[in-house]
Amino acid sequence: MRTGDELAPLRIPITRTLIVAGAIATRDYQDVHHDAEAARAKGSPDIFMNILTTNGLVGRYVTEHLGPAAELREVAIRLGAPNYPGDEMELTGRVTSVEADADGETAVIEVVGANALGQHVTGRVTVRLPRGGGHEPARP
Repeated sequence: MRTGDELAPLRIPITRTLIVAGAIATRDYQDVHHDAEAARAKGSPDIFMNILTTNGLVGRYVTEHLGPAAELREVAIRLGAPNYPGDEMELTGRVTSVEADADGETAVIEVVGANALGQHVTGRVTVRLPRGGGHEPARP
């Protein structure tokens, strides 16, 4: 892994099931994440994904690329355009720094997730790879 390396894009279909299951899994019971009528009454055209689900998808993206030994140290994200059902989010990433020591490497990866409306998420993931962790990129 080197500074400037690009992670292979990951496309995620945004389904109602993904949005609702993510909200339930993260114990986010706000109605805008599972009740379309309530979401519309609050000004949204439909239900939309919560930030915790997005955070998990960003973590999944990085760890699937780097392998099972990868340890997430920090995930700092910012939301933009909502993820609505029927859309698709494409995650992309680029390694912005790598520091090696006797025990392994720590890398910072800039991540962007875009949908039809624009950037859904932007952020930075700090990940630790222990020496000998076998961080070969995952193959689709």
